[in-house]
Order: sequence, then structure tokens, then C-alpha cells
Amino acid sequence: MTLLLEPHASAPHVLLNLKRWAKGHWVKGRYVGQSERDWLFTGLICLLGALPRLYAALYWAREPVWDAHYYHFGAQRIAQGLGYSEDVWVNGALVWRPWCHYPVGYSAVLGGVYWLFGSGQWVGPLFNALIGTVTIGVVHRLARQFLSANRSRAAALLTAVHPGLIAYSAVLMTEPLAALLLLLTAQAALFWRGRSAAARAGVLVGIGALVRPSVLALLAMVASGGRTLKENMKFALIAGAVALATLAPWAARNCRVMDGCALISTNGGWNLAIGALTPTGRFHTLRAEDGCKIVTGQVQQDRCWAQIGMQTILSDPFKWLGKIPAKLEQTFSHESFAVAYLHEANPSLWPEQEVEDWRVGLSCFHLLLLTVAALATLGLPRAQDRKVLMTQLGLGVSLLGFVGYAVLTDDHPLYWLSVLIPLVGLLPLPGAPTREALERYLYLSLALTALTSAVFFGEDRYHIVISPVLCLLAAAALRPSGARATKAAA
Repeated sequence: MTLLLEPHASAPHVLLNLKRWAKGHWVKGRYVGQSERDWLFTGLICLLGALPRLYAALYWAREPVWDAHYYHFGAQRIAQGLGYSEDVWVNGALVWRPWCHYPVGYSAVLGGVYWLFGSGQWVGPLFNALIGTVTIGVVHRLARQFLSANRSRAAALLTAVHPGLIAYSAVLMTEPLAALLLLLTAQAALFWRGRSAAARAGVLVGIGALVRPSVLALLAMVASGGRTLKENMKFALIAGAVALATLAPWAARNCRVMDGCALISTNGGWNLAIGALTPTGRFHTLRAEDGCKIVTGQVQQDRCWAQIGMQTILSDPFKWLGKIPAKLEQTFSHESFAVAYLHEANPSLWPEQEVEDWRVGLSCFHLLLLTVAALATLGLPRAQDRKVLMTQLGLGVSLLGFVGYAVLTDDHPLYWLSVLIPLVGLLPLPGAPTREALERYLYLSLALTALTSAVFFGEDRYHIVISPVLCLLAAAALRPSGARATKAAA
């Protein structure tokens, strides 16, 4: 900006240069283009988003609780060179026992951070704050692939100020890293060029699966990036082979040290049984009387629970299907895990009333974001085409009518938007905005999250993974019919 100012420049001259700089013109013998301004904004919005995340990490973080305790403990063991394991007392002696129940990815990455900086109270949260900051920048760079400059800035700003994502800086859970890997996989699969693009996408899918196993389904999503069928098949084969090769060392380790082979973790059968047996659609602890009374190892236990889950589903499939609305409600109708975690870790800093106020605020922001994201499926008709006009008008009235109904009813079923958004967004309806490959990927990511919750069980923390996706879709709301991407300058 100093190039705009001269020692004796007049006010009109300065304003003219500011206007030219904003549009990307020659300024003082130097061209300031769209790409340079985009990158400047990327840096500024990351700096803005980093500040509240650093505050949350330094002021709110305490001893990890719930699942975070195990992620933290596993990371400490890895940092100490002891692997993903624990020591147990057997006949009066400590015996090394390997782990495999939780996916290893987050603990492995965190273990590397602990090895470098120690495992102090603020190290993990500061790492999460860094992940959240990088996510803001990635959102902005991805948005520039299919949105205008102003809409891209809106997507990044929404991600930067998202209160749930900020609170997660102090929560030692896997969701922020999984969200970042989801976006980086899109970047690798859809925008990186050359023969190595598929290989790099495969590596990211493999790493992402070690953090969250359902990410393996991304292979079907990254192979539909607007290429020909032959190119898609080739891309999928390469990416799939590389992803499996990325997982192979961990799978081989499990076969060697566990009581059986497991590709990633041993909580898949456990989660399936929970989803089949849960009375509320959310997590509840499984007990021996639920079906697995005698087990000797983690792999055997997981296979037993997988069998129990399948038997329960097949014995009454309609009852299992009837639980899907409750599972979706638990996942998408509120946002409360982060503050409940912080209250558990530090009740004095988070009294019950403050926790409740935050729950309401976080949930309102999430539901508003989900509602605005639904508007990305609409196109604003620009031509006097009756078919286009009637289709988009009918869709808009239906969407607003459903939102109004959901707001006014007691159970507020806005969670159904998690199904409606990808369904409508992927249909080739007359007058819809032109769907770029990235936008299809975003819709499929939301659909994958909803499907995972429907099959297993629901928890509101699972939608945190696609919160940046919702920010991107919200910024894409109400575009003109048939609008094409406005990409960043090279």
C-alpha cells in the first residue's frame, strides 16, 4: 500500500490509486493483480482468525478429557518411542500392550508435535489453533476456484469467525485435522496438475483415513473431477493404490502385534453395534450383557460387536432405519460438544449457565450457517425462461417453507437440510448455478457425513468436520442461474 502514497500526493490522486489497486491496475509503475491481492487477503484473514484461536488455546485449554485423554496419552507414548500402546500390570509386572481401538492418525501427528516441543498443557491446543488457521487460508484458496473474489472472502471470513471452530482450538479432538485434510484432498485431486496429482491425492486420503476411517470414501469423490470416464477410472485406480500403500505399514503392524489383522482401527464394529442398539441415536456405552461377554483382544472384540450389530440390524431392519432421523438430529441439530468438554475439563471457568448460553449461541450459528448453505442450491433466474423461473421459484418457496416450518415446530427438524442440500445440489435442475467439480465435492462431503451418522450413530462433534464446507456453500448462496466460476488469476 505504500506504493499508493507519495510525499505530496493529493487526496484525489490517492483515491484514484486506491481504486486502481482494488481492481488490479498499474500502480506507480508496478502491476498489482488479482492473484497478488487474493494472497494478501489470505494472509490477513489467517492473521485475523489466528487471534481468537490462540486465545482459546491459551486461556481455555486444560487437561484433556473423554476421548481426548486417549488421543493425548497415545501421542505421549508415540513421542516417547513406545508406539501406540500402554503398559498394563500382568502377574505383578508391567507388560507392553499395543493399541488399535482408536484410529492412530491424530495421535501420531500430535506425537510428532510432542516429540519436538514436549507434551505440555498448551502444546496440543496451540497445534489445533495452527490447524484452524491454516484451514482458513485453504478455504479462501479453494473458494477462489469457483467463487468470485468477494464471495471467496466471505467464505474465509465465516471460517475465521466460526465460534465452534474457534472453541475447538482448546479441544484435543480429531475434527479440526480431519476437516483440513478433507479440504487439502480436494485441492490435490481437483486442482493440482500433472501425473502426480492422483498420487498426492491418494496419500492425503490415506493419511485422512488414519485420522477418520470414513475418509476412504473420498476415493469415489475425488475421481469425479470433470475428467473423462477413462481418466476418472485411471485417477481412481492410482489414488486408491497409493492410499492403500499409505495404510499398508500400519495394517501390517496391526497384523503383527494385535490379536488379528485390522486395516486402521478396531472401533468400526463397536460403532456399528452402538448405532444398532442406541435408543436415542447417539453414543451409549456397550456392556457385556449387550452381547460380547468373553473377548480377549481388541480385534476379537471389534469383530464380535460387528456381528452383534449386523444381527441386530438384520433382525429388524425397519427399526434400525427408523433410528436414522434421531441420528441425524444428534449430528446436525445443535453444537454443544466443545463447551461440554471445556466444562468437564474446567468447571470453575465454565459454570453451567455459561455453558448453556454458549450451547445456544453455537447451535444458532451452526443452524443459521446450515440454512444459508442450503441457498447455494438455488439459482436466481436472469432470463425470461418459464421453465427455469418456475423450477427455481418452486425450489426457493419449498426451501423457505421447510425452514419456516422447522423453526416454528417444537422439534425444529432443520437437520434434514443435511440430506436435502446434497440431494438438490447434485441434481441437474433447470436454472441451477453451474456445478464446478469442487462444488460437487462439497455436496458429497456433506452427504458422506450424513450417511456415516445414519449408519453408525450421531454426535454433534461429527459435523465440525464439514463446518468449513458449510462456510464455502454459504458463501455460494443465491448465485445467478447458470453462473460459472470466477477463478483467481494465475
